[in-house]
Amino acid sequence: MARLTADRRALALIAVATFASMSVWFSASFVVPQLQQLWHLTSGESSLLTIAVQLGFVAGALASAASGLADAVAPRKLMCAGALCAAVTNLLLLWAPGFGTALVLRALTGACLAAVYPPALKEVSSWFRKGRGTALGVIIGALTLGSAAPQLVKASGGLGWQSVIAATSALTACGGLLVLTVRGTGPYPFPRSTFRLRSALRAVRSRPVMLANLGYAGHMWELYAMWAWIGTFLAGLQGFSGGPDGARHAALAAFVCIGAGAIGCLVGGWIGDRVGRAPSALISLVLSGSTAVALALLRDMPTPVVVVLSAFWGFWVIADSAQFSALVTETADPRYVGSAVSLQLALGYVTTAVTIYLVPVLAESASWSVALLVLAAGPLVGVVALLVFRRTAVS
Repeated sequence: MARLTADRRALALIAVATFASMSVWFSASFVVPQLQQLWHLTSGESSLLTIAVQLGFVAGALASAASGLADAVAPRKLMCAGALCAAVTNLLLLWAPGFGTALVLRALTGACLAAVYPPALKEVSSWFRKGRGTALGVIIGALTLGSAAPQLVKASGGLGWQSVIAATSALTACGGLLVLTVRGTGPYPFPRSTFRLRSALRAVRSRPVMLANLGYAGHMWELYAMWAWIGTFLAGLQGFSGGPDGARHAALAAFVCIGAGAIGCLVGGWIGDRVGRAPSALISLVLSGSTAVALALLRDMPTPVVVVLSAFWGFWVIADSAQFSALVTETADPRYVGSAVSLQLALGYVTTAVTIYLVPVLAESASWSVALLVLAAGPLVGVVALLVFRRTAVS
């Protein structure tokens, strides 16, 4: 019972620390309309402020893996350092003279956050063997709520951009310090090791890990584009396009659609702990991909129907994320789990940069139906990868 209490306490502290530390990821999303007016940004430049964080995260994750930090440094210390650095780079936006400087600072913020999110997954995994999928689902659920928050702020009328930047920087710094309050070490620690590039690459080149990573890439192809553009998609519906409060109501609906994923993470983790990681991820991919197709075909249905479908999409689009992370922690060489998780996340976030840019282009040049069908291709790839993974595991 004492161990269970310690496990839950550690999980709660790491989840809150992760949510707080990752808040700067979304800080620019809170204030893009104000920055557009201040710096006269185009829509493409506004998108790049989000994409810069994604690519900065990729660079940071690759650097963490290649340098061996992910496996040589205690996860909590790495999380603290990453969060404090991210808080500083985010705060420097207050003195940015324009778009170019802001773009560099956003990329640096993403790179710093690569020292927060992957170590958080590794730290939680060291506390749980049974129930690991659910535990990782809690962490990713916290991240999901952070992703939904900008829509809630938009629905409430917003805040001054300087206040948002200062507040999220302070929150991130507090998150970095909070993780240091976790007492003791998990009962299932991963061995620390000196990084050897050849050994680490061998670990991530194993067939099960490669298939898990391919499935994860398919999942990420869909996920962040959905989070980034669901508000714009809903705002274009007839039920939201008229009246002075249409944009606010669309933003509130978008918050619900993204926020539903926090519950989805818990459900996906619960399923994964009972029937297996791959089957749980398969269920999520099939349901999220099918819903994207349904929305592409049924966009002209009454607005309440489209919103309900979008919330169902938001519920399942993230429910498999923890399962892919758990698959890597359970199939990679234990000495290089940190590097393997960092490389998986790097691959996934490279993929997100493509679709975050592609979706609005397709929606404008063709239609939202075309954009949604393109997003559904990601889950299809993920399903194929996991079916092969299951056959590999059986054989």
